[in-house]
Amino acid sequence: MSEIPFTLDQLRILKAIATEGSFKRAADSLYVSQPAVSLQVQNLERQMDVPLFDRGGRRAQMTEAGHLLLNYGEKILSLCQETCRAIEDLQNLQGGTLIVGASQTTGTYLLPRMIGRFRQAYPDVSVQLQVHSTRRTSWSVANGQVDLAIIGGEVPAELQDVLRVRPYADDELALIIPVDHPLAKVGTIQREDLYKLNFIALDSQSTIRKVIDQVLSRAEIDPKRLKVEMELNSIEAIKNAVQSGLGAAFVSISAIEKELQMKVLHRAMIDNVIVRRMLAVIVNPSRYRSKAADAFVQEILPEFSTHANFSLFDAAPRLDLDAVPSLTVETKE
Repeated sequence: MSEIPFTLDQLRILKAIATEGSFKRAADSLYVSQPAVSLQVQNLERQMDVPLFDRGGRRAQMTEAGHLLLNYGEKILSLCQETCRAIEDLQNLQGGTLIVGASQTTGTYLLPRMIGRFRQAYPDVSVQLQVHSTRRTSWSVANGQVDLAIIGGEVPAELQDVLRVRPYADDELALIIPVDHPLAKVGTIQREDLYKLNFIALDSQSTIRKVIDQVLSRAEIDPKRLKVEMELNSIEAIKNAVQSGLGAAFVSISAIEKELQMKVLHRAMIDNVIVRRMLAVIVNPSRYRSKAADAFVQEILPEFSTHANFSLFDAAPRLDLDAVPSLTVETKE
C-alpha cells in the first residue's frame, strides 16, 4: 500500500457501526444518512481490498479484517484526540515545554530557583535547563534550540545583530578566604593585599575565568599579578578547596549563600572596591515565542532582576515564521 487507504472519517464510521451494532444506528449517532454510511463502508472495503462486514445477518457482523482495522483504528482516533488535547493544553499553559539556557554559574545557582518558581505556577509545563558556555548557549538561542537564556559572558560578535540582549542583574564577585585565615579577622583588606594571597581559580582557558579576569581588570585589579596556585574545573571544587584552607578565590555571590550562612567560608571585603559583572537575558526575536516562554519572561524574570521595570519584549507581536533567519553552525564545548 503506497498510500494510506482510509480516512479518519471512515475510521469514525467503522467505530460507530461496531458500537451501535447497525448501519442505521451508526448513521443516527453521527448525524448522517444511512446511505452515506453504507457508501463510505463500500469505499473503505474497495480501498482496503478486503471485506470488513459479513452481510448475511441482520446485525452488522465484522470480519476478522474488520476487527483488525477497528482495533488499530481506535488507537489512531485516540491518538488524534490526545493530540488535540495537547495543543489545547499548550494554549492554556497546561502542557508544552520550556527550554532555558544558561552559562555555568547562572545555570548552577540562579536558574534552579527561577525554574522552581515557574513550576509552582505551571506544574504541567515541562522545563529543560541546558547549561553550557556563553558562546554555545548563544548559538542555541540563535538556532531556536533554546527559548531564552541568562548568560554572564559576551555574546559572540557574529550574533550581536541577531539576538536581543537585555541587561538583567548585577552579579557581584566575592573574595572568599578560609574562616581561620588571618585576614578574616580584618574589617577590610587593601587592594595590594590581594597580590600576597594564594589563589584558586578555574582553568585559564575557561569562559568563566576569562570573564572574571576582565571584571577584575575593570576594578583595577591586575589578574596577572594574582598568584594562582591551583586551577580546578568547577566552582564547587573551588569552594571546597578554600574551605579546606588551600587558598582564596573570586566567586559569584550567588554561589556562596549557603556557605556564608553556615559560616564555613569568610567573605573578605576589599577597601573601596566592588567587583561585579552584568548578567544578561538573550532571545532571538525572529523565532516563534511559545506561551510558556511568554509566561516565564513576564512573570519570573522580573522577580529576580535587579533592574527596575525590567522588560525583555516591548509588547512585540508574535513573529512571522517566514522571517526567521537560517542560522546553523557546529558549536564546540
